[in-house]
Amino acid sequence: MAARRPNTTLSFAELGVPQALTAVLADQGISTPFPIQTATLPDSLAGRDVLGRGRTGSGKTYAFLLPVLSRLAASGTPRRPGRPRALILAPTRELAGQITESLAPLAKALRLRTLTVFGGVAARPQINALRAGVDILVACPGRLADHMGEGHANLDAVEVTVLDEADHMADLGFLPVVRKLLDTTPKGGQRLLFSATLDSGVDTLVRRYLSNPVTHSVDSAQSPVDAMTHHVLQVRAEHRLPVLADLTAAPGRTVVFTRTKRGATKLTKQLIASGVPAVELHGNLGQSARTRNLGAFAEGRVRTLVATDIAARGIHVDDVTLVVHADPPMEHKAYLHRSGRTARAGAAGTVVTLMTADQAADVRDLTRKAGIKPRLTHVTPEHSLLAELAVGERSYVTPPVPSAITDTARNPGRRNGSGQRAGAGRGGSGSRAGAGERGVSGERAGAERGGSRRGGSGQRSGAAAKPRTRAGKEADTAARPPAPTGSAATFSSRSRAGSRRGGR
Repeated sequence: MAARRPNTTLSFAELGVPQALTAVLADQGISTPFPIQTATLPDSLAGRDVLGRGRTGSGKTYAFLLPVLSRLAASGTPRRPGRPRALILAPTRELAGQITESLAPLAKALRLRTLTVFGGVAARPQINALRAGVDILVACPGRLADHMGEGHANLDAVEVTVLDEADHMADLGFLPVVRKLLDTTPKGGQRLLFSATLDSGVDTLVRRYLSNPVTHSVDSAQSPVDAMTHHVLQVRAEHRLPVLADLTAAPGRTVVFTRTKRGATKLTKQLIASGVPAVELHGNLGQSARTRNLGAFAEGRVRTLVATDIAARGIHVDDVTLVVHADPPMEHKAYLHRSGRTARAGAAGTVVTLMTADQAADVRDLTRKAGIKPRLTHVTPEHSLLAELAVGERSYVTPPVPSAITDTARNPGRRNGSGQRAGAGRGGSGSRAGAGERGVSGERAGAERGGSRRGGSGQRSGAAAKPRTRAGKEADTAARPPAPTGSAATFSSRSRAGSRRGGR
């Protein structure tokens, strides 16, 4: 595989991007290409197969969107029902959605039609859109494989295929279905593969599907980020929550990572009870709850997102100043991708890992493999370093009093004044956890194969409450995010000492 050194002085137009697209980029304030774009665009625009390696946040999305759009605009092939002209595969729904968000204004300028396909939502609108014909299909592998198996989609007209976060797909065990999809695309089509690392799984895809690719390595996952600082805080188990509450009560956006979905739900509840508005994001949530919670975080209505590794890639929210590994990840690649939610596109950021004494050896090994040298500090909730890591006055929200619906959800047999069972027994939107989801991130929801039986929100139609499992109870809290900043909830700005007395 050939490799070329990028020329970092060229503009998008000088790199060969059509004027219609450079105008859209300029309207969005994007005028200077990132290194990964400067490196790959000359080859991808020329029709070459490209393997681009760069860490998350390095600008890979435009590096593949621009050549895809340029190629389709130049070919002028008419769209046909069920046969997309370009395919972009992404491992998670959130990443697919963010790719589509970047794609939409560019495609509109060229009058190209796009469609996003993933599980956890009703399948019928996707099927109807496929039948109407699309130019660019952004898809998660599982739901697309289902559509193809049922005869709603065919990839024999795909002119260019993109695999984004290919190493993540390999990590999640998507390789068999990805290979099945790629096997149905034309062998002569252009293929662009973008990945943070080139491990054995990704190398299998490269050797099988890319023809004489040009390789460009810019800002790999192991590359240090000058504007990112790393800290390991050793805490006693009983101090973990107070330390987390102090860090997340500071101004600015924070992403907190846990190992498990249940852990994310539990920690979200604990932070809310401590006066820190937070929302959760993990695979047990229905798609409507995932979209709502991520939207509340991105729009600033809630400043803390508690997530599993589902948010480690593809989640781009501006101005995330702090990433906290509440649970140290299992392996170093997860650490690097989690940490990549901050210090994006040249911005500064801080990464904090919380560990107890019995986790010290594992964390030491983790950071060594990640190629970083964090500052280790033994802290208590009163330690002055916390104010340096998360700068600004702490603010807390008085936790809301549980509503009648919440109380009823906890006691399904309880009746209201009329003698009827109160509510539907699920509170909020009634979002139901996807019982069929697998693993922590990128997995398919239980509704993926047949669409939602309860419509887009997954609500129950029956009014009677039924005793629920613990997983069902946890899903309710996610479906009811806390009152956003600036709501009728009572606020109080406390000193650090005051927050430790009342914020726990």
